[in-house]
Amino acid sequence: MTTPNPAALDFLLTRRSRPAKTLTGPAPDDARLTTLLTAAARTPDHGKLEPWRFIVLKGKALERLAEATRLRGKALGKDEAMIEKSVSAFADSPLCVVVVEVQKDSPKIPPIEQTYSAGAACLALLNAALADGWGANWLSGWMAFDRPLVEKELGLAENESVAAYMHIGTETSTPPERPRPDVQAITQWMDE
Repeated sequence: MTTPNPAALDFLLTRRSRPAKTLTGPAPDDARLTTLLTAAARTPDHGKLEPWRFIVLKGKALERLAEATRLRGKALGKDEAMIEKSVSAFADSPLCVVVVEVQKDSPKIPPIEQTYSAGAACLALLNAALADGWGANWLSGWMAFDRPLVEKELGLAENESVAAYMHIGTETSTPPERPRPDVQAITQWMDE
């Protein structure tokens, strides 16, 4: 057994995402964000494929994506309320890191393991931001899965997809605790 880290365990047992709509500036500066991205890049990665990458959106890039989301939502006939909620996720965000899943050809590492690794990078980034004192929220939504939008606005290649829009900033309110899974109900113990 390695040396226990009670503070890290306590953090994991009490961590809570912050709703994106409650985040404001300031957001981490580039140096601080690089530290958070470095922590996220230490995620499990069978085969060392690095099946993920990051796109940092701030300022005018967020404004551009908000407007592109509005136009694309209207073109798709999305409900006006859904469009506005999707637009505000970018327009009101102080900083957004797009975690991009990058599927790579590998004779040993199946695509699903690459997807799991990208998801682990998302959680690692979320937890790193929260542990560093920032508010953070992992979102997706239709605008993560619309190929014309992500290819045109984010430059994603055919083998890439959005795993997360990770919004990071200063929280304006602490959310209430929410119900958590009953671990005993979802755990099966086997010793034979």
